[in-house]
Amino acid sequence: MGEARHGLTAYGRVGRAARRLAAVLAGGTVLLSAAPYATAAAPARTGFPAASPDYPATVQIDSLSAPVAGDNATVTVTGRVTNAGSSTVKAAHVVLRSPKEELDTRSAINLVAGRTGPTGKDGTVLAGHKADLGDLAPGQSRAYTLQVSTADLGLRTAGVYELAVDVRDADEDRPLGIARTFLPFNTAPSGKQTRIATLWPITHAPELVAQTMPDNDQMPVLRDDSLATELAPGGRLGKLVSIGQTLPNLTWVVDPDLLDTVYAMTKPYRVQKPGTAGESAKDENTVAGTGQNVAAAWLAQLRTAVAANGSQVVALPYADPDLASIAHNGNGLAGMDTALRKASTAGKVTAEGRLSVDVSGNVAWPFLGRLDQATAGVARTAGEDLVLVNGSSMPESRSLSYTPNAVRPIGNGQTAVVADPVLSSLFSGDLDSDQAQSLAQQRFLAETMTITQQRPDDQRSLLVMPSRTLTVGTAEALADALHAAAQPNGWVAPTRLDAVATAAADPEANGSVPGDYPGELRGSELSSAALGSVMGVQTGLDQLLQILTQPQRVRGPFNAAMVRSMSTQWRDHAEASAAYRNGVRSYLDNLTAAVKVPAKSSITLPGDNAILLVSVKNDLNQAVGNLELRVTSAQVNRLNVGQPATVVLDGTTSRTFRFPAEAQVNGPVQMTAQLWTTGPNAQPYGQAVSFTVEVTSVASGVMYVIGGGVVLMALAGVRFSLQRKKRSAAGEVDLDPERLLEPEDAEAGADAAAAADSTAETAPGTAEEAVGAAGAEGVGEPSDSTPESASDARDRATGDEKVGH
Repeated sequence: MGEARHGLTAYGRVGRAARRLAAVLAGGTVLLSAAPYATAAAPARTGFPAASPDYPATVQIDSLSAPVAGDNATVTVTGRVTNAGSSTVKAAHVVLRSPKEELDTRSAINLVAGRTGPTGKDGTVLAGHKADLGDLAPGQSRAYTLQVSTADLGLRTAGVYELAVDVRDADEDRPLGIARTFLPFNTAPSGKQTRIATLWPITHAPELVAQTMPDNDQMPVLRDDSLATELAPGGRLGKLVSIGQTLPNLTWVVDPDLLDTVYAMTKPYRVQKPGTAGESAKDENTVAGTGQNVAAAWLAQLRTAVAANGSQVVALPYADPDLASIAHNGNGLAGMDTALRKASTAGKVTAEGRLSVDVSGNVAWPFLGRLDQATAGVARTAGEDLVLVNGSSMPESRSLSYTPNAVRPIGNGQTAVVADPVLSSLFSGDLDSDQAQSLAQQRFLAETMTITQQRPDDQRSLLVMPSRTLTVGTAEALADALHAAAQPNGWVAPTRLDAVATAAADPEANGSVPGDYPGELRGSELSSAALGSVMGVQTGLDQLLQILTQPQRVRGPFNAAMVRSMSTQWRDHAEASAAYRNGVRSYLDNLTAAVKVPAKSSITLPGDNAILLVSVKNDLNQAVGNLELRVTSAQVNRLNVGQPATVVLDGTTSRTFRFPAEAQVNGPVQMTAQLWTTGPNAQPYGQAVSFTVEVTSVASGVMYVIGGGVVLMALAGVRFSLQRKKRSAAGEVDLDPERLLEPEDAEAGADAAAAADSTAETAPGTAEEAVGAAGAEGVGEPSDSTPESASDARDRATGDEKVGH
């Protein structure tokens, strides 16, 4: 296996070098001009300075046939020259310079990388080593090839040297432009190899959404199908696995959410149509995914790669939550600590399940590796005791003359593994040209060789941290650099993160975590409002889960979607981040609103005792329970309703509930229908529905009218009986019916009859309306209804709104 691996490695290096040389000889397009490297205190610069009036030509070095030169070796240098000036360069030609001295410190390398225009420090022109380009008109570009032996360069002692190429015109009195690179000269093993662990990130922005298709298999749904392109053999993730599997002792850093997504894609899946992010997934608003075959092939290849060559797999917390954003804008939000701990646990379990290998968990990787005390605290809360840190956050003292081990104890039971800032910055961008890749590779070789020579008898352990979104070009350059430095007789020994993390900590190394966070990174953080919105989903989700009979169909997808909403992958993608969060929130709102009381308009309620009908609708695909329907009156002294009704509904059904209603007064009464959850912490569920009940006929009023007449007649009878007894006692007996009443008795009877007639004349025209009017007066409340005719009442009763609708 070892021989096969080295054979594949050599093939990859030679093949790429051949392609670069062929492109140069064919006259490929100039992509970038020469540029200085970064200083040790700042990330390496990837841009290149423009030509100036003094130096109108730009020179680039695209490749070295021997990235590391040995005794009696011949080095072929290829590149391009472009006339960026306004006048023609006559008889242009490029020349090589022999290096002036060995660069035996990292600061010396840094000084060379920081130069701009040509200087005498770049060495002397090497006679007999030039390539003619002919006249170069403004904007014209031509390729060049130069060959030189290490003997001609004057290399005798193992070490790092500057290699410079400049362009001149026919006068040859001065250079018109220059390009620099570094050439390590290695003759024999010297000292102990430097152990270097390299992070190999396998990450992607979240794609799975909270929706699933409404079937028994819960078919997954993705926000788009871009991942299928990346998983293909020529895609970014496809190439990362192919390149990574050639590297020994690689540390694969995987986002378990990506593994879950790819696994979901190995089976039939759906993709949302644009503009449907918050909708329930259906056939009409999704399309079939296209990545089933490439997903299966990629996952199989990844499983093979991580199980070979002494690899280590590090699982990030599930969906890679943005620890720095949470520390600065979301720490203390209800439920956040629990969510982080669950994400950390789920990350390790998921990665082990999907890859079938042992996985290292409890590792925190803040955005760009930038750490402050607040971010370290959040990582500790999540249970992550190993923190990957960019050395820019924890710079070494200038008085330290060597590069210390990467491991540092930082207190509170946490350990930081600090990546070398210069080595990491070389691979932080997208090295999308041969020139950029070659420059990064040669700088890496120069830096690591110098680190090894600083203390040849003291083995050091370093960490290289490339970009979290590692690109193909950058991955190729990093792999080539590692292969070249670790070749036979090389000075680098590739190792795993766990070996670096358990090495002895250097007491001279900086172990102080800064209190401040870089201000330039604050603008890309997830805001307090965004994080608050994410955690607010939990409240609504808890209430929805309480009424579901199959809560597991919703709980898992939403919990995962909430963590995905806080992913580090959303950095610098604010629009996509907001769209994903809004989609989760809208979808939850739609599910919640699917169980509801339909809107009601005004209804008519005839009689003092009737049935009020209220419907509840369930548009979900599963049954719901743990609900009750409460109907309440704004004026219970006028219209009162019965007890709440227990609500249990099958999926996609509706049901009408009957509420006994008792009316006391005619006229309109405002009513409210509201669903409530049941249990000790009962809460309103969904939106309340308000409607008006028009009471038209209350029967109790007639009894007051009739009762009043009976009382008057009884009083008249009593008076008649008393008068009659009085006359009998005086001996006046008159049996004539027409004389039974004396004149004053007759007057009293007439008064009573008149009173009864008067009452009848002032009452409403129907018996039901009379009951209503008398009832209103009987309870001591003024009636707020206007008497209506029987035809009006009939017309209203036959309108659009019927009782119970």
